[in-house]
Amino acid sequence: MIAVLIAISFEIFLITNLFTRLNAHAEWINVMTRVLAVLLVILIYNENRNAAFKTPWIILIMAVPIFGIIMYLLVGLNAHTFEMKKRYRDIDDRLMPMLERDDGLTQSIKDRDAGAGAICAYLENQAHFPPYKDSGVTYYGDTCDALEAMISDLKTAEHFIFMEYFAIDDKEAWHRIEEILVEKVKAGVEVRVFYDDLGSIGFINTAFSKKLNSLGIKCRVFNPFFPGLNRFLNNRDHRKVTVVDGRVAYTGGYNLADEYFNIERPYRAWKDSGIRITGQAVDSMTIIFLENWNATKKHFEKDKVYDRFLVAEKDESAHGFVLPYADSPMDELQVGEDVYISMLDKADDYVYIMTPYLIITDELKTAIKLAAMRGVDVRIITPGVPDKKMVYSITRSFYHDLCISGVRIYEWRPGFMHGKLMVSDDSLAVCGTINLDYRSLYHHFENAVFFGYCDAVIDAKHDFERTMEECEEVTVDYKVGRKGLLKLPQMFLRLFAELL
Repeated sequence: MIAVLIAISFEIFLITNLFTRLNAHAEWINVMTRVLAVLLVILIYNENRNAAFKTPWIILIMAVPIFGIIMYLLVGLNAHTFEMKKRYRDIDDRLMPMLERDDGLTQSIKDRDAGAGAICAYLENQAHFPPYKDSGVTYYGDTCDALEAMISDLKTAEHFIFMEYFAIDDKEAWHRIEEILVEKVKAGVEVRVFYDDLGSIGFINTAFSKKLNSLGIKCRVFNPFFPGLNRFLNNRDHRKVTVVDGRVAYTGGYNLADEYFNIERPYRAWKDSGIRITGQAVDSMTIIFLENWNATKKHFEKDKVYDRFLVAEKDESAHGFVLPYADSPMDELQVGEDVYISMLDKADDYVYIMTPYLIITDELKTAIKLAAMRGVDVRIITPGVPDKKMVYSITRSFYHDLCISGVRIYEWRPGFMHGKLMVSDDSLAVCGTINLDYRSLYHHFENAVFFGYCDAVIDAKHDFERTMEECEEVTVDYKVGRKGLLKLPQMFLRLFAELL
């Protein structure tokens, strides 16, 4: 907001002075401004970035040069500082080599399923998260079930509890958890809680973290919101992680607030999903937590002791494979989007998708359309009740282009559908925190679990099918007729979707 005010002020100042004191110099000032704008546009055009990020800046700079140039220099160059990139690089260099790896597992997955093996190879080689075979995964299509299971596991903690969430609300659901955490602290368990400041800003304030620390719970706040020019402000911690003793871990779409468990109903019913992990894959979840805990704050030397938390053991009863992974805006990879596109590219029979938001790049949209056009049954469930009306309008603006390519769209009528799920061919699935929108795919810290050839995949499929029974299919409405026509506000908002 401050950047916008500065830029508008400069634009008004220049225009006013061109008609008063600088009238004699107006022509060459205008030429110089346009030349500078064109040079900047050429630089932006040749950046190694997605076209959806470049186009809005090019239009803005050419339309209102002074405003556009100032906004780009303040906001558009990078969403983060060199210092933060270096801090994350340093912590990742320490953490990632500590994960135990089975050198032959990715190849054995390739031998069974070339596409699944290729995704594992990408995640291991580029994101540095390996697959595991001696790890179990449980899928929850009901967040109340996930919460009860998590509370049960928290009660068994003997050594440490790590919790990292985008949003925490100091109400009923959290109170049940906090009561256990306080008991565990008294019993000598190390408890760490980490939450995003902007994500929780509607629920709690700084008094919450002070309270937890006074209770013996180590609490940190991710990227605190302060008015001013914070170029890291746009990158939020959207991850959801709970780790107990390195034995069990949880993730999924739900935060620790009452609305996620239908205790409160601001958008009528709430639909979400979750994952419970056991076995060696839990170490990856521990690493995901330790990355943000250590990288976003200058920490004490004792925080740099990590190996005592990497104690996961094999789950001999497990089958299939499990691969937890994280995505970070601090590097040049779009891991979340790449995995989704890869799953769409390899699908033969069906791809089922749940997402609360559908604001996608041309690359992801093309992958969805191509899958449908080659005969894959692609179905997408979105909310029937929006949490953000403007974003909901943009989500619906993508329906027509997908529907005419053979994609089937469903809206969950009971309320707001917040799950993040992709399941395909009765063999592979991804569940975690990653929405199909620019915020999740490009701006936020995210995490998910890629798993295959286990019962949890079928459980995820069945949850999708049950959810679909509560939906209204809108495919025909948006394939033909007035609903498929883009309105002018939708066109404008889609142009700047990456900034929303």
